Amino acid sequence: MKTIFSGIQPSGTLTLGNYLGAISQFVQLQEDENCYFCIVDNHAITVPQEPATLQHNIRSLAALYLASGINHEKSTLFIQSEVAAHAQLSWMLQSISYMGELERMTQFKDKSSGKDGVSSALFTYPALMAADILLYQTNIVPVGDDQTQHLELTRTLAQRFNNRYKKTFVVPDISIPKVGARIMSLQDPLKKMSKSDENPKGFISMLDTPKKIEKKLKSAVTDSEGIVAFDKENKPGISNLLTIHASCTGETIETVEDKYKNRGYGEFKGDTAKAVIQLLQPIQEKYEQLIQSNDLDDILDRGAEKAAATANKTLKAANAAMGLGRK
Repeated sequence: MKTIFSGIQPSGTLTLGNYLGAISQFVQLQEDENCYFCIVDNHAITVPQEPATLQHNIRSLAALYLASGINHEKSTLFIQSEVAAHAQLSWMLQSISYMGELERMTQFKDKSSGKDGVSSALFTYPALMAADILLYQTNIVPVGDDQTQHLELTRTLAQRFNNRYKKTFVVPDISIPKVGARIMSLQDPLKKMSKSDENPKGFISMLDTPKKIEKKLKSAVTDSEGIVAFDKENKPGISNLLTIHASCTGETIETVEDKYKNRGYGEFKGDTAKAVIQLLQPIQEKYEQLIQSNDLDDILDRGAEKAAATANKTLKAANAAMGLGRK
């Protein structure tokens, strides 16, 4: 059995892209692997957050994880800030991270470009991400391809620590899902679907109503050819909708292409909306049952306790390797 770790920021309601590219894969992974699913609220505060909104988003994200099929008896679901070892190991890993490595991180460049008063935490974010992963002796990290640069740094830091001090960390492997790994914006199919998109028509929230989902998909950017065919370079909008349709129904893209071979975009978009609604409806129903329940708090309490037990063992070994504290 391998150990899997993944973390998602509570910076807004998850999108269909988050579900198809990550959470649906987690539901399958937990059947055979030792999975840790972390709500990375410490990462969220690298940019300004309104406290009440952040707390709501943390709880909402936890409920969505569970409603989507994460089983708390098979997996460990917890909140990052409730396990202090994450912040402690992050500081230790910062001490072996180089400025040049952190400066090269594309996400830091993107999020800090043209802004005043950029948080230093945004710069050192990758060290905290590395700590999240390494604390659990993680074998595999399933991520979108936009996170591979951070994961490569995590591997580098693990190897550097092991070589400089003592073999303490497992060097994790990166896993990128092949189908639905990168769902694109409905309004700009050249960029990834994101909950932080300024245009709400660009993404489908997992809590969107059926009416909203239908409206967003009907207004999705396509092209003037009227041919439902997968061609990322020349037909990025239709290719994205084909990926969404296939991922929601479990069909292959080739099967969906064949089904809509001589049918227009209108019918294809309408049926894609129905597939998305059918996928999300039972998740939304479970979410409503969980969001205000005491069960959610109990699950998160047990998850934090279980995660801390593992994380503290690794932290103790890392402290000893670096010579920190008393022997």
